[in-house]
Amino acid sequence: TRKRRSSSAVLLSGMDDNTLPDNLIPLLNELGLSMYVIQERRMAFHAEAHELSIAEVGADGREHRLIPEAAQAWTAMKQAAARDGITLEIVSAFRDLAEQAAIIRDKLERAMPIEKILSLSAPPGFSEHHTGRAVDINMPGCIPREEPFETTAAFSWLTQHAGRYGFTMSYPRGNRAGFIYEPWHWLFDAP
Repeated sequence: TRKRRSSSAVLLSGMDDNTLPDNLIPLLNELGLSMYVIQERRMAFHAEAHELSIAEVGADGREHRLIPEAAQAWTAMKQAAARDGITLEIVSAFRDLAEQAAIIRDKLERAMPIEKILSLSAPPGFSEHHTGRAVDINMPGCIPREEPFETTAAFSWLTQHAGRYGFTMSYPRGNRAGFIYEPWHWLFDAP
């Protein structure tokens, strides 16, 4: 099956700087990330969603927001999984530029090499989480955002059923974006 690219994703080739948010280039410069490195990795720009709904409230009280269509699809998918005895939980959903920058900044402060960082996390402006369509999923008893998620009943259920709800796994092994394998990261990519 051929994966459709979300309408909110734009490859940078052919883009002019007027398409990017005014604060993006200074933010990337502050983080030491050049547009050259981003273009070299063929990262797609993802605009921030403006209309968001609460898709789920975590046990910690954190609100996980998605665009309304994705929130509705998430609820339907979560309910279907529950009927099959599978508990799905959102670990992360919408993130704005500042939140994504904080993730990169934290890794830089731990002296992680930039190449390693860019295999783990997208720079601000280039994360699918900005679109309000991406969710990092977990289930009780599993360490969030770790590869062993692929051995869970939740992952097995998702690989069989998530497509019916418009969700696809963005970063399989060997993905062209150069990110690590992320069996927990799913994108709502329905029309």
